[in-house]
Amino acid sequence: MDFSKIISLLSTELIGWARYGVRLVPRLALALIILLVAVVVARWISRWVRAGLNRVSTNQSLASLTGSVVRVVVVALGIFMALGILGLEKTVTSLLAGAGVIALAVGFAFQDLTANFISGTMIALARPIQVGDTIETNGFTGKVLYVRIRSVVLDNGQGQTVEIPSKDVFQKPIINHSKNGLRRIEITSGVSYIDDLAKAKRVAQEAVRVLPFIAKGQPVDLHYRAFGDNNIQFMLWFWVDPLKTNPAAAQSEAMMAIHTAFNRNQILMVFAGHTFDLRQKLFSAVDSKERTFTGTLPEPNL
Repeated sequence: MDFSKIISLLSTELIGWARYGVRLVPRLALALIILLVAVVVARWISRWVRAGLNRVSTNQSLASLTGSVVRVVVVALGIFMALGILGLEKTVTSLLAGAGVIALAVGFAFQDLTANFISGTMIALARPIQVGDTIETNGFTGKVLYVRIRSVVLDNGQGQTVEIPSKDVFQKPIINHSKNGLRRIEITSGVSYIDDLAKAKRVAQEAVRVLPFIAKGQPVDLHYRAFGDNNIQFMLWFWVDPLKTNPAAAQSEAMMAIHTAFNRNQILMVFAGHTFDLRQKLFSAVDSKERTFTGTLPEPNL
């Protein structure tokens, strides 16, 4: 082996690479500048698009999604321009082909992730829910904190957050308590068979109607629905503004008001089948001081 020839060939090759590198330095510098400019411009355009959409629309999720897509597109264009300046057109073609293959493989491997991204995009566009809405879905109830592309985050009112995949929210029923601005509260109870139903209905409606949190212009309805074993069951409905009143607190206040009004008007509320208190009816006409039993009980016959 002639080592001198080998060294000569290596030195010639290295010198050629060095000359090519020197000639490539201006292109490399220009490519880096273009890439940096693309990143800065992408960030600026993304902010501009989000601000513009927020001015004309209240859909924050759509604005965020559009801004992110625009940013990715601008950065991708900058990368392709930089590779073109470096004379790597074939590399660009190979990258595009490889990206398609990778996207196909990822789509099959992560079907749930892809479904969540698509569902999140559809939620952002269709807007069945918005930030601040109180909803029920997938067995959870809470206030919407974030509508992200991959998931929806709820505040369940117990100091906890619930993150539900966008696919489950998009594909399953949603109960939106904030869609029309008001929420209907239902109270279920009953009165005894010996009470005047018309009077009981009027007393319950008047007791609830005067409460301060009742939505103005909305009715307080009471409907009898069934004859129970020991009572006649009814449902009472009233409306509140969930932004001003806690629905749970409103229901509690209304129940106390109905109970107080029924006691004041000697209307008997019966619930359990094995307890039936007739004291109000048996002694309604008798003064409490005269309710004294003076007799003696007979001895048991053993």
